[in-house]
Amino acid sequence: MRLTNTFVKTLREAPKDETAKNGALLSRAGYIHKEMAGVYDYLPLGLRVIENIKNIIREELNKIGCEEILMSTLQNPEPWEKTGRFADQEVDIWFKTELSSGGIMGLAPTHEEPVTEMMKSYITSYKDLPLYIYQFQTKFRNELRAKSGILRGREFLMKDLYSFHTSEEDLNDFYAKVEEAYHQIFARLGIGDCTYETFASGGIFSKYSHEFQTFLPVGEDTVYYNTDKSIVLNKEVYNDEVLADLGATGESFEEATAAEVGNIFKLKFKYSEPLGLNYNDENNEVKTVYMGCYGIGVSRLMGVIAEKFSDDKGLVWPEVIAPYKYYLVGIGEKGIAEAEKFYSGREDIVLYDDRDKRPGEKFADSELMGLPLRIVISDKTLSENSAEITDRKTGETWRVGLGELFEKF
Repeated sequence: MRLTNTFVKTLREAPKDETAKNGALLSRAGYIHKEMAGVYDYLPLGLRVIENIKNIIREELNKIGCEEILMSTLQNPEPWEKTGRFADQEVDIWFKTELSSGGIMGLAPTHEEPVTEMMKSYITSYKDLPLYIYQFQTKFRNELRAKSGILRGREFLMKDLYSFHTSEEDLNDFYAKVEEAYHQIFARLGIGDCTYETFASGGIFSKYSHEFQTFLPVGEDTVYYNTDKSIVLNKEVYNDEVLADLGATGESFEEATAAEVGNIFKLKFKYSEPLGLNYNDENNEVKTVYMGCYGIGVSRLMGVIAEKFSDDKGLVWPEVIAPYKYYLVGIGEKGIAEAEKFYSGREDIVLYDDRDKRPGEKFADSELMGLPLRIVISDKTLSENSAEITDRKTGETWRVGLGELFEKF
């Protein structure tokens, strides 16, 4: 990307109605554009970050045998009515629309019902199971208070995975694989050391579910953790009975705020039974399919990482999800000529600031955008046959020879 070829511009001040740190920084740095409360556009740089997050999730899920699909956003009310989740009295976050020909459709807040209904066309025998499918898809939830930038939106990107099994034992085995995959995902994203698997309410079909909570000062959840953080509980299940279940009676717990970035549920028959998702077993007897569901908030993750990895100058992206690895600046006639040479053939990893701006303005934007390394090639560095490299995270600056720059970077 050449900055002269993009419509995106950085902002010196955050939009007046954007109070969340992640929303303010991402808007100022040209990653997102706010349409209205809880609704954002992802600009070229922001979209690259989103795609990098998705690719890490995709790689870890594919390793455990999951298959990617993409389902519709518009929802037929019928399967939702069978589970009792289409009525506003039961689920009050629906966005619904009337068809010109009559009738109502909804915009999906999640996909348990439609994916269960869809699987009735593909699961008939025990030979068809187990099955694990996931998607990256935009969800819509009519939140009463959309706030905290992209940490909580009315329109957001989610990864939702659904698993189908012949037995509870098989469900439990796969559930454990997803737990490990999630730990790998968050570790690769750079938040593994501050994201914890957390006990939460399992609703009506399981005593507990598990959330993945990233400790964050602006998080919306309250969690409690023991000394070594081997046990972390959501506030909703922090009581003597649960502590006894976990063998933690008498332990000392501290309170923290956190942002939920993922959750996993053993659904069992919650949706397969009312929707009639069955299979014939080895004895040709009709059995109900066991199910699990596993979510990760992709756009929320981007906001959490922006909150976590930033300073008073701007964003500080982990290299694995940064939109580009290098922020390139050429200064002076000879410096610009060499910068052009370096940029050629490296367009996918280099953001080239070729604007007619003062060096100080370019340096400020490089810090605001938060790419891992800034490369400066100037008439001054060329007098020593070198380029200057600055690490955004540490602030460390060093020189490399031009030969090494072109060969290794």
